[in-house]
Order: sequence, then structure tokens, then C-alpha cells
Amino acid sequence: MCRNIKTLFNFEPPATELEIRDASLQFVRKLSGFNVPSKANEEAFERAVEEVAASARKLIRSLVTSAEPRTREAEAAKARERAVARFGERR
Repeated sequence: MCRNIKTLFNFEPPATELEIRDASLQFVRKLSGFNVPSKANEEAFERAVEEVAASARKLIRSLVTSAEPRTREAEAAKARERAVARFGERR
């Protein structure tokens, strides 16, 4: 999976439209191999991003869990800890 696509389910506050669109854009970029599509492919690329975003919205809204919601701050702290363990302290 693309490392830039972040988990969006079960966060407090819930994922924003921008977060969903950004994840959808990354997914379509990965599938297509285009970072920026040519003019000939631009319409199909944007349509794919919107369709993936709509599916992601529908999925996130329909999922259920009994787990406590996560916070972005706690997840960022965990990511920093993993980075320190993997790469060492920043200088």
C-alpha cells in the first residue's frame, strides 16, 4: 500500500473532506503512475479521484467499531516514536 495514504476511519474529529480527497488523489496517482496527468488524461484522472473519494466517504460512514476513537495527536506521537526507533534522534 502507498505509505502516504493514511488511515481515516475511527478518528475524533472524523476525517475531513480534504483528508478523504488527498487520500483518493494519492490512490489514483499510485494506480495510474501519473503524479500530474497530461491534458489528454486530466478529465479521466479527476473523475477517478472524485469516484474514489465518494467510495471512501461511503465506506468510512458505514464502518462500525467498538474501539475508542483515535486522535491525530496520539497517532502523530506514535509515528515520531517509530521514526526515532528506526532512524535515531534528530540532530
